[in-house]
Amino acid sequence: MGYFRFNYRSELLNRYVDVSVVYPTDGYRLPPGGYPVERCHRAPVPADAPRWRPGMKFQTVYLMHGGGDDDTLTYRYSNIEEAAQLNHVMLVTPNIANSLGLDTAYGVPYLSFVTEELPTVIQALFASSPKREDNFIMGYAMGGNVALGAAVNRPDRYLECVDISGGIGMSFCPHTLQSELEGPVFREMFPLYNQSFGPGASIPGSRYDLRAELLRHRAAGDPECRFHLICGSDEFIRTRMEGDVAALRELGADMDYLCAEGYDHDFRLWNYAMQLALDRLLPLKRRPIYPDEE
Repeated sequence: MGYFRFNYRSELLNRYVDVSVVYPTDGYRLPPGGYPVERCHRAPVPADAPRWRPGMKFQTVYLMHGGGDDDTLTYRYSNIEEAAQLNHVMLVTPNIANSLGLDTAYGVPYLSFVTEELPTVIQALFASSPKREDNFIMGYAMGGNVALGAAVNRPDRYLECVDISGGIGMSFCPHTLQSELEGPVFREMFPLYNQSFGPGASIPGSRYDLRAELLRHRAAGDPECRFHLICGSDEFIRTRMEGDVAALRELGADMDYLCAEGYDHDFRLWNYAMQLALDRLLPLKRRPIYPDEE
């Protein structure tokens, strides 16, 4: 795999931001030519292996990290790089801090950064296909909810969404979020939650009400994402997530839900679920996209 950390000044966030970018570089051959015979301990690359070609692009999964993490931890605590290599897909993980992926009530537009600025920059500077059919969003814990919110708010950007353990943040059940904001737990233990969303009474019908957002896009005739929700059977956020599952089903959304028996809210589940998403759930081409296919 090719991994590097890209740092640039975000216009929307008004600060420099780190972004981890992963490319599936292993096993690619040079174009035909008079190159030296490979002499190393590894087996020769197969003759039918994909070749490097100018202008080639990759399908891209925007991978959102969890609360308290940064853009590197996802790759240090999981085998997602290997899964990306095997499936020939590019990964992009921005450092979004403990933002909940929101255009926050305190004025920092993280959701707009994720859905507007980041894809624009990535597709301008890197070999990322701009087509909706080639773009997906996935996340775990806080990042799972970020993925869910991004997919609902900008369904034109992503074909499918994978929400793993994303049971804190925006919701298809606005009164559940409202009760969290008006209750003592988050106010005392996680005051940033209230500062990010604002008053609980303002949630129904707002930009944080995913049900209202989905219905607005549906009424406008916009495309809808396919949703994959995954939760561990032992997770503390299981009830909250299953509320969103029930709401999505009631809305007639294209979705599926997996409750992974015996898993809790940790990287044991997230590593398993992220690999499952790349190996089986997402409709990946599992090969590079060459210029004559665009």
